Amino acid sequence: MRVLVCPTAFKESMSARQITGAMVEGVRLTHPGAEIRRMPVSDGGPGLIDAIAAVDGGDRREHAVTGPLGGQITARSLWTPSGEAVIEAADACGLHLMDPADRDPLRAHTLGVGELVMRCLEHGPSTVVLGLGGSGTVDGGTGLGRALGYRFLDSDGSDLAPGGGALRDLARIECLSAAPDSASNAAVPVTAIADVRSPLLGPDGAARRFAPQKGASQDEVEMLEAGLERLSERLAEDLARDVADLPGAGAAGGLGVGCVAFLDADLVAGSDWVLDRVGFDEALESVDLVVTGEGAWDATSGLGKIVWEIVRRATSASVPVAMVCGRIRGHSPAGVTAVDGGGEWLDADAVARLVAEVVG
Repeated sequence: MRVLVCPTAFKESMSARQITGAMVEGVRLTHPGAEIRRMPVSDGGPGLIDAIAAVDGGDRREHAVTGPLGGQITARSLWTPSGEAVIEAADACGLHLMDPADRDPLRAHTLGVGELVMRCLEHGPSTVVLGLGGSGTVDGGTGLGRALGYRFLDSDGSDLAPGGGALRDLARIECLSAAPDSASNAAVPVTAIADVRSPLLGPDGAARRFAPQKGASQDEVEMLEAGLERLSERLAEDLARDVADLPGAGAAGGLGVGCVAFLDADLVAGSDWVLDRVGFDEALESVDLVVTGEGAWDATSGLGKIVWEIVRRATSASVPVAMVCGRIRGHSPAGVTAVDGGGEWLDADAVARLVAEVVG
């Protein structure tokens, strides 16, 4: 029996690499002689570094940056043999960096993401790959912009407070002379890997679809939506960047828009980019079973999440799929054998047992 084990990270629980190891042990409980290939994956959120390192190797580095609510934290980068720098936005603005009681998408910001990008650019990468996803922010990437030299001003010409809550008062965006423009960025291409295809605004946008997961009340969701709408207007007026409707613009609390507006990044669908990069389709041709999973399968999974794409590609190729999730809300995908952990906090042993149950 040939098995491809390719889960993504279980948010706030285990990394993609840890989940992969646990699932491999689960397969071995019932199929000890199975030929198993490990392929941790990510759609741009946590686990991107693991996914790229698994196929390309590379040197991991650490950088001191500003956390989503201030203070200093440590974020990582992966430098591949080709000189590519791979980073995860969640390392600098992730939901996991804040205690549940402290989560506040009105104040949380992406300044540390911009600092992380700048730390990498200082070392002359051939390209920068920035994974979007897992953020605790809804600031439209304005923190990123501040780190790159942009100012976000109110009607009195004063700098707005960090975070998405202040964006309703945005009157003007200024680009300081030190801020990188499109031409200067062209020497170091930036690819932003969006974990969802969501636009910036609307029912599937950064605020209305995802802000409640980050601790926003319904009133706060509408405040954030109004702020992002205002940001969209000013980007078009002040920077000639009409990008709100781009697929992926709403990723990571609107950081997708920020990457395009302030880094001139190429914004791409994370699931397709990662699966192509790790050789998923080629691996699929020589296996009898795919084992995958994510922390929660819900209404957002079909917005471009990688497990949804894995299921789609595998079922199209007539390869059976077993899926293990911490929680499944609604129906599991057609043609997939699925089991969930009932919303419990799963450890490696629990994941292994669930995998053994679903593949046994």
